[in-house]
Amino acid sequence: MTTGLDGRHRDRDGRISEKHGNTKMKNLKPIYPELKNFRDEDTLGKVRSRNGVDSLDGLLKKVRAKTK
Repeated sequence: MTTGLDGRHRDRDGRISEKHGNTKMKNLKPIYPELKNFRDEDTLGKVRSRNGVDSLDGLLKKVRAKTK
């Protein structure tokens, strides 16, 4: 498998795989320090739902817009 631009692997059809909704925020914080205000034990899916976004990218854009 080839690696994506951000280090994620590609699926067999060539698409970069997405982060799973059950990923704990504590595992994302070292990669995305701007997520520091979320609770460690919350899942990405729960945080996305609470913030009205459907992807990690959408969540990061929303958080970054708040910090400007």
